[in-house]
Amino acid sequence: MSSRYEDRPGLRRYLAGAAAARAGDEMSGPALLLLGFAVTRRPETGSGLLASLTIAGAAGGPLFGALLDRSGRPDRLLAWTLAAYALGIVALQAAVGRVPMPALAAIALLAGLFNPAVAAGWTAQLPRVVTGCELDRGSALDALTFSAASLAGPALAAGMAAGIGARAAVLTAAGLVALAVPSACSLSRYRPTGATGPGQDLTKVRPTLGRQMAAGFAVIVARRPLLQATVTSVVSYAGIGMLLVCCPLLGAQRLGGPARGALLISAGAVASLTANAILARRAGALRRRRPGEPRRGRPDTRVLASTLVIGASMAAAALAPGWLTLAAVALGGAGEGPQLTALLAVRHRETPANLRGQVYTTAASLKIAGLAAGAALAGPLAGWSVTGCLLIAAGTQLVAAMAYLAAGPTRQGGRGPTGRNGEPAAGGSGPATAGGGPAAGGSGPAPAPPGMAGTSANTDRPVRSG
Repeated sequence: MSSRYEDRPGLRRYLAGAAAARAGDEMSGPALLLLGFAVTRRPETGSGLLASLTIAGAAGGPLFGALLDRSGRPDRLLAWTLAAYALGIVALQAAVGRVPMPALAAIALLAGLFNPAVAAGWTAQLPRVVTGCELDRGSALDALTFSAASLAGPALAAGMAAGIGARAAVLTAAGLVALAVPSACSLSRYRPTGATGPGQDLTKVRPTLGRQMAAGFAVIVARRPLLQATVTSVVSYAGIGMLLVCCPLLGAQRLGGPARGALLISAGAVASLTANAILARRAGALRRRRPGEPRRGRPDTRVLASTLVIGASMAAAALAPGWLTLAAVALGGAGEGPQLTALLAVRHRETPANLRGQVYTTAASLKIAGLAAGAALAGPLAGWSVTGCLLIAAGTQLVAAMAYLAAGPTRQGGRGPTGRNGEPAAGGSGPATAGGGPAAGGSGPAPAPPGMAGTSANTDRPVRSG
């Protein structure tokens, strides 16, 4: 079977770039928390920096996604955005301790506008490299880069902050993000969706930028499985943001030093990496045994179950003494990894192909907003009581689970195979029509059902750039 998954050098380049950018991003958060704490001795400084960075990332996501979908060269846009984000991190570390907090927050807000390129910007390019049933395993491998970054980033931040200082840790994070730029440029060999018609007049088929940004929200609301997964992840990430801010204080109170708090994040990442590796291996086995069989309910269920596991781990972390806190946080990683894998699977399945960048970045921005809200709330709460803050974080996971149930049952309506050789197409189409018609800010009539644009064998092949 011919498949873009068989282009292993291209997939390796994609995964290498994603891992580098995400490792730098994961390292920058703990490094900035440690830098703020080292300079001011107050947790509010670091949490304020992290909140500003993530709020801006949430605000910039929908615009960046719309620009990605409209661009004929999304690889160039992705590369320039990654370079700008790296420069923003450098500027931020130079300003900490040298400028007042309002100016510092402004720099963090500006840098955060380029953050969407790291996560959703990369993931939106994955269906250009792999497609059909191969996308299941490719998505699991993509999720592994998040887990690997979550493991390497905080560990590097802790080691460098303890050894040569928190400023060096922040600079190293910026360097890792910059290393991803060549990999982003290598995506030029894959033709983006909508750029395959040699004489196509794109001005006649594109909605306005504002309507295209609104289309991302419309698709999320219209497709119930996507709505359930998105709402659950947003609320769940508020609790994860609270845990992240608590880690330096947990390190100082229970592990012997604030820098060791970053090791808690690494412990969770080890469990997350292990769980996602098992899922990736299992996805490959299922693909070989049942290559054309849709498995709709499974990722949706994993979103709910993994959220409950995260909540249990936060409650345990609030009460665990000493180094047992490490085991409690690791349990959360065992839930967080499968939650991300399931979330990506739902997005790929439910998102129309012509709105991939828009929907992915919009959903990710909403999740980042939850993280930012939790981080901002955790500053004063952690200063009051670390245990109380973690118990509240555990409560947010219960709220997330209730939000999943409140969003309604996942519709299991039939959806026939739409890809090559009877395989589900990347981002397949559901019963909702939000992806392909005018109601979602689409471009009107299309020759294929919603979600299928650019996914056939003849319209989305890898090509060498000029």
